[in-house]
Amino acid sequence: MLSAFTARPIVELKQRDKSKIESILAYGDRLLVGLNTGSLRIYRVNEQAEDPDTTPENGHSESQNGTRSTKARPVDLLREEEKFSRRPIQQLAIIKEANILVSLSDNYVSIHDLQSYALQEKLERTKGAITFAVTSDIVKDPSTGIPSIVSRLAVAVKRKIVLWSWQDTELSPEASEISLIAAVKSLNWATGTKLVAGMDPGFVMVNIESQEVTDINKPGKLGDAADQAGMRFGAVNSSGMGYMGMGGWVPKPMATKLSEGQMLLAKDVNTLFIDAEGKSLEKRQVPWLASPEAIGYSYPYLLALQPAAKGALEVRNPDTLALLQTIAVPNANFLHVAQPNISLAHAGKGFLVASDRCVWRMGALEYDSQIDALVTQGRYDESISLLEMLEDTLLRDKEGRIREIKILKAQGLFDLRKYREAMYLFSEAEAPPERVIALYPRSVAGDVSSIEESKDSESDAEQDAANSETADGSKTSLVTGTTSSSLIGKSVLGRLRGSSKEVDSDTASIKDVSDTASIRGKPTENVPEKPLEGKDLKIAVNELCSFLVQTRTRIRNYMNTDGTLVEALPRVGDSQKAEFKPPFYKLIAESDTTTISDWGQKLYETAVLVDTTLFRGYMVARPTLASSLFRLDNFCEPKVVNEKLYESGRYDDLIYFFQGKKLHRDALELLAKFGKGETDEEVSETLRGPQRTIGYLQQLPPELIDLILEFADWPVKTNPELGMEIFLADTENAETLPRHNVLDFLLNIDVKLGVRYLEHITQELNDLTPEFHQQLIELYLERLKAGDFKDEEEKDTWKWKLEEFLKSSDQYNRARAFRSLPSDNPTFHISRAHVLSKMGQHKQALQIYVFALQDYPAAEDYCNSVFRSIASPISPTPENLPSNVPSTTAASSDHPSIYHTLLYLYLTPPPPHQPAWAPALELLAKHGARLPASQTLALLPASLPVKDLESYFRGRIRGANSVLNQERIERGLRGVERGRCEGELLLGPLDGEAARAGKVEKGGRNRRVVITEEKLCGVCYRRFGSSAVRVYPSGEVVHYGCYDRSGGTGGAGGGMELCVASRNDIAGKVP
Repeated sequence: MLSAFTARPIVELKQRDKSKIESILAYGDRLLVGLNTGSLRIYRVNEQAEDPDTTPENGHSESQNGTRSTKARPVDLLREEEKFSRRPIQQLAIIKEANILVSLSDNYVSIHDLQSYALQEKLERTKGAITFAVTSDIVKDPSTGIPSIVSRLAVAVKRKIVLWSWQDTELSPEASEISLIAAVKSLNWATGTKLVAGMDPGFVMVNIESQEVTDINKPGKLGDAADQAGMRFGAVNSSGMGYMGMGGWVPKPMATKLSEGQMLLAKDVNTLFIDAEGKSLEKRQVPWLASPEAIGYSYPYLLALQPAAKGALEVRNPDTLALLQTIAVPNANFLHVAQPNISLAHAGKGFLVASDRCVWRMGALEYDSQIDALVTQGRYDESISLLEMLEDTLLRDKEGRIREIKILKAQGLFDLRKYREAMYLFSEAEAPPERVIALYPRSVAGDVSSIEESKDSESDAEQDAANSETADGSKTSLVTGTTSSSLIGKSVLGRLRGSSKEVDSDTASIKDVSDTASIRGKPTENVPEKPLEGKDLKIAVNELCSFLVQTRTRIRNYMNTDGTLVEALPRVGDSQKAEFKPPFYKLIAESDTTTISDWGQKLYETAVLVDTTLFRGYMVARPTLASSLFRLDNFCEPKVVNEKLYESGRYDDLIYFFQGKKLHRDALELLAKFGKGETDEEVSETLRGPQRTIGYLQQLPPELIDLILEFADWPVKTNPELGMEIFLADTENAETLPRHNVLDFLLNIDVKLGVRYLEHITQELNDLTPEFHQQLIELYLERLKAGDFKDEEEKDTWKWKLEEFLKSSDQYNRARAFRSLPSDNPTFHISRAHVLSKMGQHKQALQIYVFALQDYPAAEDYCNSVFRSIASPISPTPENLPSNVPSTTAASSDHPSIYHTLLYLYLTPPPPHQPAWAPALELLAKHGARLPASQTLALLPASLPVKDLESYFRGRIRGANSVLNQERIERGLRGVERGRCEGELLLGPLDGEAARAGKVEKGGRNRRVVITEEKLCGVCYRRFGSSAVRVYPSGEVVHYGCYDRSGGTGGAGGGMELCVASRNDIAGKVP
């Protein structure tokens, strides 16, 4: 039980004193005690600490040997007013603002001076009074808005309530009365203007301003009779006829004000919670076993004084209604709690309980200590409820305490195998994931686990060991780790096992998640003492995974995938580091003795723990979901994932994990191991061979070129065709690889691979690096000079590649390439010709074609290509005419053309070669127009018949006629274009389709504008009359004077071209 209050007797009547205590009143440091003799004793209460072992008697603290104790007495008797009243003093109260003391004696209410206790007035209208109630409130004047203190006194006189009021210290001249249906037994103020009156027929709410009386009805229940539905609470009906056999005794109606806006009504053992308007609240009844003698409220507890025979004071939580403490107060029969208007709400801890002979003062334990005591007892719902009711200023870190207690409650639910409820509460409390994970065995939590497992459970022969232990009558125990909280030293499960005492049902928690009645309210529930394994483990892990997924989402709000914080933490001074907490501090398990300085690092460690544990959980409960975790960005610990996935044979998932974590070396080593067949494990066919490694290497960025080349060696050697895709694939990664590194790597394996790569980058990727072009030529030459070919076809292929590359590339060193080509090897004749052509040595190149190769068509093709490359781009025909169509462009030049050079070699060859008349005449026939006439005829011998030159002369004549005809055609086309332009100028643009349809509108200089009487100016919207007008190019007409107001533009034309006309020229042509 909770020890929230300690009863300390402060006043005890001596044995020789025959008087009895009838009423008490405490305010400030004064205690007024009203006796049955009519005397009033005034005590001063001393606030000094008392020795709990000392038993005070009659207000004096004396030791057993009669000597006076050195400690101060709890109270000092200041004075006694023996003639305060002639009858017993039944009730006392003060109105501090008016400085008066109110007393009820001899069924009259009297007013006394608070300082001298002298009688000021006996209120005659209160004859027959049963009880009274006072209140004080601050009220603003509706007209002036000035606040004032209004005190009210309500007296129950038989069936009437008589009301007096004080405005500050002045008593109102008249008292008001309100009549009720029965004698009033109790009065309590609900608000400053509303009273709750208790009668035998039930309770009513009385509004003293409007004098409206409202019944307080108990809520109807399903199945109640029609006459009971909406019945006044506390009314005596046929169901209460049991009181008839008790001498007509009817239980006293009682009421007490609780927290702001709530009241508790009680009659017998029946209770009803209402709000300030008298509406019932949805709360169950207080589980009293017997009708209390008195009820009260001492912030934040509900008090109930049991009958004097029991001599006990019950302390309950008004929220959960659970019994927290029972205090022994022998023969106590009334209760006094200081009025809220004269004592702070939380100052009511020092309330008083009295019997006929003794007054006890209740000393309260500090609220933090009370919370600690409830937590130690495992009453978490009560602790949370109490914390929520208390003000923040009365506690140390209220929010943190609530969170910690919720976490402890969740741990208790977890120990009771209520995993879903536990995880729900962990999420609600935003528990640090480390504390939640620590509840699981090492197979899930790893090193964080607080569970000590036996060696047998970790061995392969776990089942056999368990069976042998069962046979010996022993059982493996599971020791749960201690929590990190300093408030509790052992788990709830351990307390349940260590205690066999049954807890009363009304001490059980009634909250929903709850119901930790499951923790304390059900002592018969036996929790199995066995390790978390099997089906139980899977259920628990499934719930843990849900919790961790939510935690991952929370972490992502504060941390990026690369481990950096989303928002940098502010800089704090050294003195503030101990108090500084970032927004994510709840995710980190803090220690009570250490201060976290690097919050970012701690958050990263938490992220690693969460993701790694989530992976372990998936592998235990739902293995198919594991891959979905590490295919995304995650903080899983690679060592753990590697171990788990490798053991389970999930190699594909392991490779994806390594790739996601950028542990490329580990992934490639594993792929190489499986691809080369160096392991005995059974793996899928997709992992065998180099295909998977090649695909992986293609995805790596160029920055990892060293790693790529290291692991590309075996795929390229195993399958060169497939392995070259690493470097030749049409991907950005392959195209941006460092090409020198790749080339050196491939040349070390095979020259052919290096040549293939050079061909790819120079021809397909158009790399213009001279070094690569020169190296490719040298590799071609080296291969051709070596002559190591399978057959002539392969040799011809390499020869053709060299020739084409020398012909198409402009980036190699021509002189160096020419020196490298052997002059005496026929294989390289064409290559030498291409190099000479690039060097501009056309005559030497033609000599190779004519004399070395004697390939006259090739020589002619060479001349054609050179002629096209050097011909003038504005020449109308030479470039575009066929080779057999002559042109006079070159013929008109005095400089010899490339064809002249070839003709010269044909007709005047160097010894020992003979003139080649047949190719020379063919050249003249095809390209005579491109050969200068004077120089060409000079080369021809005089003995050559003119008949043989017929083709030459025909070509020359045809070329001249072609140029003449072309000029005539161009002249005719220009004439047509001129006629069209003149027509548009005179008539305007003419659309072809409109002309064909006969819909030709006049335009240009022939444009006309017709102005009728109905036509209006586009600016002023008036008729034109005989005014001068202006006409826009679009045909819009405005007044001459309106032109400036129109902005100077008009119509679709928008230009400044205007026509001016007077009224006489309207029908005429606009100039």
